[in-house]
Amino acid sequence: MSSQDNKTELEQRDEDEQTSAPSEDNKQGADLGNNEVKSRAVVKYSAAPPPSTYALLQEKTDLKLPPANWLRENAQLGPAGTTVLGSSRKSKPFSSFGMAYDFIDCIGDDVDVVSDSENIKKLLKIPYSKSHVSMAVHRVGGTLLLDDLDIQELFMRSSQTGDWTWLKEFYQRLIDQKWQRKKKSKEHWNEKAILSKFLYYSINSNGVPVPSDTDQTAGEGCGTGSDGSSWPATFTNSSSASEEPAIPKEEQVDTYDFGHVSSIPKEQNLPTLFNEGENSQGLKNDFVRNILWTFEDIHMLVGSNMPIFGGGRYPAVSLRLRDNNKPINVLTGIDYWLDNLMCNVPELVMCFHVNGIVQKYEMIKTEDIPDLENSRFSTRVVKDIAQNILSFLKSNCTKEGHTYWLFKASGSDIVKLYDLTTLCEEAAEEKCQNPFTLPVAVLLYKVASNMILKKSQNGKNYGTIRTLLLNCIKLLDEERHPQIIASAHYMLAELFQLDDVNEEASDGESLKGGGSEDSYSDEEEEEETDEDDGCSYRTSSKPQDDSKAVAIIKSVGELSVPEKYKSTHQIRPNYSFPVSQDKEEKCRLVLSYVLKGLKAVDSSIKKESDLPAADPTTPIPLKYEERSQTGDVEKEIALLLDRVGPCNEELTVPTRSGMIPGTWQHRVKQQLFLKASKAYYVLSDAASNLLKYGRALRYIKLALQCHDAYCSISGGLHPQVLLFHCQCLSLCGDVQLMLAQNASNRAAYLEEYNYQTKDDQEILHCLHRESSCQAFSMATDLATDLEYQLIISRKCYEAAHDLLTSGVLKDLGQEQLGQVLKRLGNIRNEMGVFYMNQAAAMQTEKEGERRSVCVAEQELWKKSFSCFEKGMQNFQAISDPVNTALLLCNIGRLMRICAQAHCVVTSERSRGEFSPEEALYYNKAIEYYQKALKSLGCRDSHSAVWDSVNWELSTTYFTLATLLQDYAPLSRKAQEQIEREVTETMMKSLRYCDLQTESARQPLYQYRAATIHHRLASMYHSCYRNQVGDESIRKQHKAQAEQHYSKAVRLFVNLSDAPCELLRTLLERVAFAEFTMAGQNSNAVKLKTLTGALETMRETRHAFKLIHKELMEQEEKVILTLEDSDKPAEVQGSDGSSSELNTEEVVKLMGVFEPSFSFLLLQMMKLSTASKRKLSVKEEEQVKAYKNVYSRLLRAEKSVPLIQRVSLYLELLDQLNPPTGSEETRSTS
Repeated sequence: MSSQDNKTELEQRDEDEQTSAPSEDNKQGADLGNNEVKSRAVVKYSAAPPPSTYALLQEKTDLKLPPANWLRENAQLGPAGTTVLGSSRKSKPFSSFGMAYDFIDCIGDDVDVVSDSENIKKLLKIPYSKSHVSMAVHRVGGTLLLDDLDIQELFMRSSQTGDWTWLKEFYQRLIDQKWQRKKKSKEHWNEKAILSKFLYYSINSNGVPVPSDTDQTAGEGCGTGSDGSSWPATFTNSSSASEEPAIPKEEQVDTYDFGHVSSIPKEQNLPTLFNEGENSQGLKNDFVRNILWTFEDIHMLVGSNMPIFGGGRYPAVSLRLRDNNKPINVLTGIDYWLDNLMCNVPELVMCFHVNGIVQKYEMIKTEDIPDLENSRFSTRVVKDIAQNILSFLKSNCTKEGHTYWLFKASGSDIVKLYDLTTLCEEAAEEKCQNPFTLPVAVLLYKVASNMILKKSQNGKNYGTIRTLLLNCIKLLDEERHPQIIASAHYMLAELFQLDDVNEEASDGESLKGGGSEDSYSDEEEEEETDEDDGCSYRTSSKPQDDSKAVAIIKSVGELSVPEKYKSTHQIRPNYSFPVSQDKEEKCRLVLSYVLKGLKAVDSSIKKESDLPAADPTTPIPLKYEERSQTGDVEKEIALLLDRVGPCNEELTVPTRSGMIPGTWQHRVKQQLFLKASKAYYVLSDAASNLLKYGRALRYIKLALQCHDAYCSISGGLHPQVLLFHCQCLSLCGDVQLMLAQNASNRAAYLEEYNYQTKDDQEILHCLHRESSCQAFSMATDLATDLEYQLIISRKCYEAAHDLLTSGVLKDLGQEQLGQVLKRLGNIRNEMGVFYMNQAAAMQTEKEGERRSVCVAEQELWKKSFSCFEKGMQNFQAISDPVNTALLLCNIGRLMRICAQAHCVVTSERSRGEFSPEEALYYNKAIEYYQKALKSLGCRDSHSAVWDSVNWELSTTYFTLATLLQDYAPLSRKAQEQIEREVTETMMKSLRYCDLQTESARQPLYQYRAATIHHRLASMYHSCYRNQVGDESIRKQHKAQAEQHYSKAVRLFVNLSDAPCELLRTLLERVAFAEFTMAGQNSNAVKLKTLTGALETMRETRHAFKLIHKELMEQEEKVILTLEDSDKPAEVQGSDGSSSELNTEEVVKLMGVFEPSFSFLLLQMMKLSTASKRKLSVKEEEQVKAYKNVYSRLLRAEKSVPLIQRVSLYLELLDQLNPPTGSEETRSTS
């Protein structure tokens, strides 16, 4: 068959495989064999046309004469017509691998056995036959691959090549000391020729015997056919891709999705492992029919070449030719029965002949075959044999990648199983001398690759995939097969889904029996005889040494005993996938696989003999130019954007290491670089979460270096790669920002940054083979300047933003763009705050000095404002009102700093009048705070931010009003106008004091509201004292002062930490009453005013009580400290620093309290005694109390401790008029 025909057949097989799923609904299956056994056959693929009706030959037809169509190619017969002449071997040693490659989906999970139908029949006939059995057994997952192993042919080849000498010596020593090949008789070949002619007659209804020279040809073929070796040459690297001078045209069969961030287009997927020449070395599926055969509970993928014909009553029949002089024996009956079961053929047509002359035809149903005369057998026993053999093999063939040898000598009842891989290792010969090594390794690789492609099964099959790949790597020599090893290491790295947060722990499940593929043997099945069909295996007369055998069936009769061999061995004891919850450990494992893969690729590049020698001093001209050391991020991003193009665009010149673009080395290295970059990215992210920012910067530097190396060997960059690069840049910006915010730990971060593992060093060495890795070097340096770090962070975000807004990623990176814009807004806010704080620091340095605003300050203001404004635009672009409000709030704070900088300082270094510039900037600050509130909308949107902005707005109004009141611009404005503005501004501040909502700021709001009322009361008090003229205005000021004093007292009473403020307000109120009394003429009116003032003085009792409590707590702290320490100096220092009560202020207020209290008592006594009317008893007692308190107050020692003086005041106030229950309650509320 020509190569073109082969291609067409493969294409047809692919089409059949694609349509096999719907055909499963119309499966042909039946329970055959006298209802004793269950059998079901599903044709997975068939190269034969629909069965045509066979030609019924006339009686006396001479089959020795050839028909006219003899030996011509015929789709109905397939290879069956020619194989019977010996032009093709009985069974190819790699037939099961050919099937496995074609039906890779089924291997390892669905099928128990994959083999030629001839091998299946030979196994099931072991207890009935004296013939030898020699088969190679391989395990892949739960699937066993069985292949014929012709030991004699191996030994003949060994004498020529020197291979397998260890097995020859082992065989001669332990099994058969003398062996010889037995040639088949001429009678045997004559029978084969007659069978072939019979089949050709059966498809040619008009065929008549014609003289032909083919007889002579057939005769000659008979003599040489059996000697034609079809064993493939040992798999070496003689034609590997690493030694080919030109880029091989590799077929893209093994496509592999690299998933997530590192996903790439199909054009960049891993190439096929072998070129067409290697695939043809015995690894093809040449069967006419591939069948998924279920025999009882055993699932088998078998290959068959048996011709099937139409038969009228039945859709299919099989044709058999028998010599009428030779009765059908048990072996022949089992052979026919199994063939029909496997191919789901319900009837057998037997043609009898005598010396080639047709005698008669006989129709036999498949279920009747076991009951034929002279060939009766039990189908149940055959079922038991099948189950026992499968259990025996599965229990003992446990190591994937090992070649097992199932052997039974001719005439022997003992079946032995040897591990040839172990024997080969003991013989200290190279692995390549086992011809099964490479096919097994390739199959392990293909099954693992196929499982990875099944994304839905990834989680539960990770352990199995990892074991398959590790066994594949273990089998191969890196020098001979670097491509498979590099690809396997990449897939091992890909097993770890580094970005999977919810990683399943069910990765350790073992695989069940595997592949569902079908193949067919090259020949018509041979009729078994009691003697060996090709070779003579004599049993050694000496006792055999069984120590080398893995397992032994002592007697073939045991196979007929039901469940004699029960598979209890755990096939995969170590198939659990090592899933660590530690991200660093997981990434380190990934990087170790990446490094091994890179080493395999680099080792193959070193051996390229046809590459041009590179001068290490002369750089290779690359489209992707090396970046300059200046590290200008804008230039770097421009170069990167230039790389964005069609992803199938390839480089046209060798890379820096001499690697040719388009080769497997090129494609594998690209993916390994991307995987390493991803692993370092995850490591950096994890280190950042652990606050290890020095380590995080080191890892993100390595990630960007891996990406740079990837760009150096790539043509166009795929959008997914660019998206991942944006992630790296964003994380780099995050890390630089965190380093800037935690500058105090710089020494520790520097130590983390400079540490490097051996794997990191080796990976970096591999990267430098392709690139200088200087791209974005500036972005990953650990700087010492805070401003520089903030700028680098911003530039990283800007670079990511430019990439995401470029044409290629405009529609793909919308979600990531929002995150980058948020980061940009945040870093610009940080930079704005940084410049604002610098400006505030400069202002603090010149505090008290008479200096105008310098240029440096103005530049800092401009930088800060620009940063805030741009950051606000970033947040507005993603509709983030909360962060927009925060930036507006920061701009408001900047305006307040500007206002403070314009403070006028007089020549005496005292504060001057409130300037217009201050007013301008304070009003701007108010404007920005109001915009912030407008951005938020309402408090429910974000209560914390709303409260913060609300507080700042109230503070700004309060500060503005305070400055207007304390440093009134009387040179520009009238007193009345200033008072009006102060009142309006204070009331606006009061409007934003939220006294109702319970929050952490509620006490602050209460204190501010009390302070505002106190200040307004003091202002109206001052106006009342200084107002001359209009009496109505004076009355109005008096009423307003009384009102604000009352509100201030009420608010201060509710605060437990403002006793001084309460005391001061009460004393001012008493002074206001005293001033009012001084302008009154009537004693009665004066007495009323004094009584009110004295009542206000009694209210100071609550303030003194709070002061006394705090003084007592301070004394207790001092006593405790003295008991625990012998260092008085430290105690005193501790006491002074921990005191929250301003004792100096208390002493000052007490200096006001005593004379005011004495004056009130004295005036009360005078007015009470000056009255002409007689005092009542109660009034006399009251006057007496006044005198007593006044006397004690005058005699009080001024030098006693403060706490004793406060205690005295409390006692005197209690004596003056003991408080009622309601008053006590009001005082302590």
